[in-house]
Amino acid sequence: MPGTAQPMTMSGLRHDLRLIAGLIPHNSRILDVGCGDGALLAYLAKEKAGDARGIELSQNGVNACVSKGLSVIQGDADMDLSNYPEHAFDYVVLSRTLQATRQPEVVISNLVRIGKHAVVSFVNFGHWKKRISLLFRGTMPVNGSAFSWYSSPDIHPCTILDFVTLCKNLDLEIEVAISVDDQGKKQTIASNGRSANLLGEQAIFLLRRN
Repeated sequence: MPGTAQPMTMSGLRHDLRLIAGLIPHNSRILDVGCGDGALLAYLAKEKAGDARGIELSQNGVNACVSKGLSVIQGDADMDLSNYPEHAFDYVVLSRTLQATRQPEVVISNLVRIGKHAVVSFVNFGHWKKRISLLFRGTMPVNGSAFSWYSSPDIHPCTILDFVTLCKNLDLEIEVAISVDDQGKKQTIASNGRSANLLGEQAIFLLRRN
């Protein structure tokens, strides 16, 4: 009908963001940590959430989010998550930001403290392409062509196996574990994670405290 607001679609979202959005129920309280330009947050705010907020380190990212009418503040995942009370949100999202944090284990612990559930996605540095790159080129793999090893923000790159081990060490329950290839094809990660560690370009985990 004329004048009726049209729903947002997922077509403009990255493959991993589409899958993350699918894990979050309607009317959830959401905090998107490292929300970037707010693409996921904008979708969740309009289509899923009663309360969707974000925290972003870069001023450009904050400005982009605010220009979209999103509730986003500037902050550092390493420093500022400790200021949030326990279970302040239903879902806390950390999308492709973990590897850029200084203390990943502290960040993950805070995610599952302030959220009843945490959704974490990251690029899998155990993928076969990155292994081949290191084996034959002899240079460290990086995310995208815009960076060299010395300028990459990825200070703690990890593999799926690394992350599964971290979850065990923190006594976290893995509710959902998905690997994603560059075409967006998803596959459930088995308990040992070894096949996904080789074939999955990205990984998405839904976590909560035991």
